[in-house]
Amino acid sequence: QDGPQRKKRKSEVAEVDKQLDILAIGTAVGSILLYSTVKGELQSKLDGGHDSRVNCVRWHQDNCCLYSCSEDKHIVEWNTQTCKVKCKWKGDNSSVTSLCISPDGKMLLSAGRTIKLWDLETKEVYKHFTGHATSVSSLMFTTVKPMNENKPFDGITGLYFLSGAIHDRLLSVWYIRSDRKEKNAVMSFTVTDEPTFIDLTVSEVKEEPVKLAVVCRDGQLHLFEHILNGYCKKPLTSNCTIQIATPGNDGDSTPKPVPILAAAFCTDKQSLMLVYGNTLQPIIEKVSLNTTESHVCLIRDIQKMLSLKTDVAVTKVKTPVVNSDAKVLVPGIPGHSTAAKIPSSGKEKKKNKRKPGETEESIEERLEALDIDVSKIKTPGGLPQTDSFAVLLVQGLESNDAEILNRVLNTRKENVIKNTVARMPIHAVIPLLHELTKRLQGNPYSASLMVRWLKSVFTLHASYLSTLPDLIPQLGMLYQLMESRVKTLQKLSRLHGRLFILVTQVAASETVQDVTEVNQTAKLVYEDESSEEEGSDDEMIADKDSDENWDEDEEKEEQSDEQDMTVEKEINGDSDLEPENESEEE
Repeated sequence: QDGPQRKKRKSEVAEVDKQLDILAIGTAVGSILLYSTVKGELQSKLDGGHDSRVNCVRWHQDNCCLYSCSEDKHIVEWNTQTCKVKCKWKGDNSSVTSLCISPDGKMLLSAGRTIKLWDLETKEVYKHFTGHATSVSSLMFTTVKPMNENKPFDGITGLYFLSGAIHDRLLSVWYIRSDRKEKNAVMSFTVTDEPTFIDLTVSEVKEEPVKLAVVCRDGQLHLFEHILNGYCKKPLTSNCTIQIATPGNDGDSTPKPVPILAAAFCTDKQSLMLVYGNTLQPIIEKVSLNTTESHVCLIRDIQKMLSLKTDVAVTKVKTPVVNSDAKVLVPGIPGHSTAAKIPSSGKEKKKNKRKPGETEESIEERLEALDIDVSKIKTPGGLPQTDSFAVLLVQGLESNDAEILNRVLNTRKENVIKNTVARMPIHAVIPLLHELTKRLQGNPYSASLMVRWLKSVFTLHASYLSTLPDLIPQLGMLYQLMESRVKTLQKLSRLHGRLFILVTQVAASETVQDVTEVNQTAKLVYEDESSEEEGSDDEMIADKDSDENWDEDEEKEEQSDEQDMTVEKEINGDSDLEPENESEEE
């Protein structure tokens, strides 16, 4: 821009200005979004270059040119004015994760695990480098001019560049040579954890050291300062490590580390911009460098900074001033409200406010009438009604709150279940069925309760369920569950019948054993004699016995044998027997 400019049309000037404020954003889908930071809106979208996630995007010194690499192993050169692919070539056998353009804009570094240097004119590999064991996450040139100024400079030979990889605690420095085919790193910097953010000051003069700021995943910042002058065998450690922590107040709370998210050198190369705290609400601070100390811990109270911001934000919210006479009505279902107050004075006020001859009821009167209806619904015990059960059920299904659902679904009253299902909104029927299906698979006791709910849902909402096109997949699990349970019903009923018979038989045998034994011998036997001879013999024997025992008392008569008693009856007749014997004879 500083050079001589030819006269341009207004449209051309606008186009050049547009290019200076554009931010290129690679997406996981493979497209690249061009966002205008001045306008605060999306300007254009680059499509058709990549099939997979974009890993790195780099602007060329020429404003209209953009380079991107992706998981699909390709590198794409874009023309951002036409939003079309200028050139596309395969960059690696695996995904390409990082790119860097040389200071003169003629070469391009690309890296997956190995690092390649491409000639942008021919799109051919100029040099190979060993690279890292894992995917390279950062590539950047550390020098602009070669250290050896005797040889003519071709724009790339003699330059150093830096690379860092994921899960790798070593940052490698590579040297671009023309003569020897050396592929290995010339030196390396060691850090405490995987590098997440790297910034450096480019060395322009031979004696000027390269300053490097590396932010690690553990939240520490390491500063290096080294003159790049050839091969160095040992890994270089940091000159200074910076950490940030919160102050421990009065010894009660221990200081906690605050992670540093990013760091960048200012234009004077002597101070740093630090970004720390929370990624959603980062704090940016300028810090001057002091490399004499090897370890620096900055004390920053993040809570105060964040709380100040929130206080400022809260004060902007204005709360409306509500007059004491005003009555605030909250939306809700009738019956599912707080206490309904109907003071007697309210009726008097109502009468006073009415104008003579006014027939139409005021809004206040209608609201009071609504409150009276609500009071009629409420029960004296304060128990929840079916309308509040319906509200609770819908709330429980939407929030998936087990406590609310248990309270509602464990109801045993048939009429409450019917009314709740009848009053619930249609959109909650399918979620309720899913919840019932889930509970049916659990405890048999809960399953017996859920069956009542299922019955009510199917009887009351059958017409709605029949209109659903995807009813079969929706109720598939429930149907299978019922099918599997009903399969065993026939076998179980048979088993139940057999067990019932067995149990009753066992019980009957036990009752028989418990009863006391009854004397089975007969107290009186009546024998009908057919022959006259036998009868005469018995009469003679009976006559002899009766003569001997005529004057004995009642007890001895009872103890006499059975034949005597029968014969006595035949000879003496009924009048001679005792009343007790008469009854036995009968």
